[in-house]
Amino acid sequence: MGQALLQLLPLALAAALSSVPISATIFILLSESRRRSGLAFLAGTVFGTLATVALATVAGQALPGRPREHDALVAKLEVVIGSALVLLGVVTLARRSRAGSGRGPGWLDSIGTFGILPVFGIGLALNLRPKAILLAAAAGLAIAGVNLVFHDDLGLMVFYTVLATCTVGIPIVATILFPRRMEPRLLSAKAWIAAHSTTLGATMMILIGGFIIAVGVSG
Repeated sequence: MGQALLQLLPLALAAALSSVPISATIFILLSESRRRSGLAFLAGTVFGTLATVALATVAGQALPGRPREHDALVAKLEVVIGSALVLLGVVTLARRSRAGSGRGPGWLDSIGTFGILPVFGIGLALNLRPKAILLAAAAGLAIAGVNLVFHDDLGLMVFYTVLATCTVGIPIVATILFPRRMEPRLLSAKAWIAAHSTTLGATMMILIGGFIIAVGVSG
């Protein structure tokens, strides 16, 4: 289990530092409906993250072959996923350098005006981004690869989910409890994310992709 935790930690941190969910969280929390929309977005994000990593774990456990063949297949898939993350990070950096600072997705500006169900749906849908899917797939393979009993697998999935969504959950809870204190911090974070988040996220993808490749090769 310790081995799986060590593999899950950088994957979950990379997911937690994804700029789009963080940006969506900030825009929601700066809106008038921050309490209801914030909780709906948090619920969608948590449920979507847990569902994707659970599906990835089940798929990893269902891979065919005897134990050695299964482990070899998992290792090959980890190399493929790691390579895809590195490629995605490089492409993101290249687009960033060509486009300059740019703006975030247009829907972010109006996300605070959406109803509870659409915001919940957005929280779910953000787990279908290529980066989120690749990270969840790598996490699922890491969990499936250690061959633990169900409750240990569930504990690892919850660990990944909690850590991967902490950058959404902590600001939402803190803003609901201390709205006046959090508002200037949210404004500062919004400006910083607009300037640096894409570069940081792409660099993280390259580093984590290299880590996943190394795990697959060593396996």
